[in-house]
This record gives sequence, C-alpha cells and structure tokens, in this order.
Amino acid sequence: MTFDDVTQRLRDFAAARSWEPFHTPKNLAMALSGEVGELTSLFQWLTPEESDAWRADPALEKNVLDEIADVTLYLLQLADRLGVDLAEAAHAKIDRNELRFPPPSPS
Repeated sequence: MTFDDVTQRLRDFAAARSWEPFHTPKNLAMALSGEVGELTSLFQWLTPEESDAWRADPALEKNVLDEIADVTLYLLQLADRLGVDLAEAAHAKIDRNELRFPPPSPS
C-alpha cells in the first residue's frame, strides 16, 4: 500500500461521513497539531534511555504507533487538501538543508 492508496482511503472515509466541509486547511492543521501534542506527551517525562526503549512497554508501544498513525493521517489529509506532493516537498526541503548545513570539512 502506498501513501496515495492511504490518501484515497481517507477521501473515501471522509466522503462516506460527509466530513469534507470540516476538512479545511485550518481544521486539519489544528488536528495535526493536537496529534503531535499527544505523541509528544507519551515521551515527555521519559529519560533518553526510556524513550529509546519505547517498544519494551507494550502499552507505550501501542500508544506511540497509534499517535504516529494519527499524525501521518492528518498530514496526508492536509497535504491532499492543499495539493502538496509530500515526497516532492520533503526532497526540496532536504535539498535546502544540505545547502544550509554542509557536512564538516575533513580535518
């Protein structure tokens, strides 16, 4: 399954519930922000070692996977609504970052 498949599935899901009018860029961005906050809260008070071992706790693992999925789904919906090709935008940003942050010169 590709992200294009997931995007179509999200379109179908929203259409079946007549949710399209609510999927404005503002609402989708706010929902995305909320889901990022929920993901952040799962790691907020963990030590770096505990956060690296997130899969060792089955409840935490389930919650992290769910929140990453929520973030991904809202980002896909927002990009779809805005007509943004996520892969293209990501590659363009990495290209800019490579210019902004060149690797250190060999000593």
